[in-house]
Amino acid sequence: MAELNLTDTIAAISTPVGEGGIGIVRISGKDALKVADKIFISPKGLKPSSFKTHTIHYGVVKDKDRVIDEVILAVMLAPKSYTREDTVEINCHSGIVALRDTLEVVLKCGVRMAEPGEFTRRAFLSGRIDLAQAEAVLDIIRAKTDSALKIGISQLKGGLSERLNTCRRILIDMLSRLEAAIDFPEEEDISSDFKKINDMNIRVSSLLRGLLDDSRLGRVLREGVHLVICGKPNVGKSSLLNAMVKKERSIVTSIPGTTRDTIEEIIDIGGIPIRVVDTAGILEPKDLVEKKAISRSKKEINSADLVIVLFDGSSKLSKEDLFLINKLKSKRSIAVINKSDLRQKIEREKILKAFENNVDISARRLKNIDLLEKKITGLIYKGAIIKPESVMVSNLRHIQLLLKVQKSIAQIQKSLDNKLSVEFIAHDAREALGFLDDILGKRFSVDLLDKIFLEFCIGK
Repeated sequence: MAELNLTDTIAAISTPVGEGGIGIVRISGKDALKVADKIFISPKGLKPSSFKTHTIHYGVVKDKDRVIDEVILAVMLAPKSYTREDTVEINCHSGIVALRDTLEVVLKCGVRMAEPGEFTRRAFLSGRIDLAQAEAVLDIIRAKTDSALKIGISQLKGGLSERLNTCRRILIDMLSRLEAAIDFPEEEDISSDFKKINDMNIRVSSLLRGLLDDSRLGRVLREGVHLVICGKPNVGKSSLLNAMVKKERSIVTSIPGTTRDTIEEIIDIGGIPIRVVDTAGILEPKDLVEKKAISRSKKEINSADLVIVLFDGSSKLSKEDLFLINKLKSKRSIAVINKSDLRQKIEREKILKAFENNVDISARRLKNIDLLEKKITGLIYKGAIIKPESVMVSNLRHIQLLLKVQKSIAQIQKSLDNKLSVEFIAHDAREALGFLDDILGKRFSVDLLDKIFLEFCIGK
């Protein structure tokens, strides 16, 4: 990305483009009010530059003598705005033409089109939020479940930053003691401070462990789980997908092999976003289409986080069933015996021997679907409980940097235990502090900011 001029006044459409009740054009920068003065006409002829902060006003947006739309205009003066700059938001009727024309007349006034994430980037660079909070904005936008949303909101409010700043303050205190001993070796008796430094290091280690222990679940709640339903043709895979999605997503017939390709849907089970994939039946292909469908099914199974192996309880195990048992008995799987409403003929003991987790259902009659969902969440949560006040790390960048901090802290502990030179301990403490600064954005590169904010939409 070309270097941004942060003194430019910028604008963008901040709502999804399409038909709806309201669409917003956002303007931010030193000339935001001057631009609004040129294009906004209120019934009393008042100019937006005369409006008080955090007020809204009725009027029209005009391009010379042409009225573009009837709007509500909101004014937020610096520094009490999202970007800490003067900000104007024009609430239009949400139609493609009305929004496009309103944005175009704003840009004609010398305003630059905002880059992806530039409003949030300015909020970070102005010091309104730190980098971890800025990244939380995208997590909130992309949240697929209430649990993922809560993690994002907690991080935006500063929950994670507060923990990291606690670690940071302890490390700064530790470093000040260590550097005093390095600069004034004759005046400082480091041995008297060793216990304090050791206690500080243990405290930081404990805080890091708490964050990293929950990071696996945090990642799951943010990124979701890839779950594949597999089984022989006509075993009820599509019926099960429809039962889990609670609507007809897959075609259900009595003809084996109706599903010729993978079908997927994202659903919320116990607060976890789960990408459920219904695969084609594993059987000998009759044509090129079936061959490709089966190949894709096998790829989905191999890449899955969790597999539901579906069996037909009303018939004996087939060679396709036995193939799946041998292939998936060592993978994280749940054996599901379908058609429990019919007379049972399946050799149940072979399934129970191969799979620790199993459940009987009737997808057609929606029987025991809730039990299956409990099995799924039980395997994913592994006994973990999400507390309302808990702080979870879900961002991979943060996790990788926290692991580096943890490594430095472990090295400090080793140096303390072995009574190594103070210089070694100080070096590792500086490294740990630097990695925390990378998370919070106290240390950053333009390339890093480009990478983070390019994932945002233009209006945010």
